[in-house]
Amino acid sequence: MAGSGSSMLYSFLLFTVILSLQEMYRGKLASSELFTILGGFISSLLFLVLLTFIGNFQEASGVKTGWGAVILAEAVALIAASTVHRVFLFSAGLLYEVNKISAVTVSKIESKAKRH
Repeated sequence: MAGSGSSMLYSFLLFTVILSLQEMYRGKLASSELFTILGGFISSLLFLVLLTFIGNFQEASGVKTGWGAVILAEAVALIAASTVHRVFLFSAGLLYEVNKISAVTVSKIESKAKRH
């Protein structure tokens, strides 16, 4: 499993690559309805990797992660998405799924801690 430092680095690199590619192909992504939907999905990936970066940064710094990280990641991804896709619904679905996975993982960890 990757540590928070390497995960932070990889998520920042992914954010940079995805943002660069999205800006390079901005015209193509805005050219048709199908590509616009693809642009929205790509923007939600930006949100996800930025949220991962911020969460790992806060964990490495010893700061408690909260909704501030979600709001910041959403704002940055929304600004990046505004060049391609005006509707930003994919990130809401991704946030729901990440929250669900996080709750399952935390409950598993807590149940293991109670056994020992």
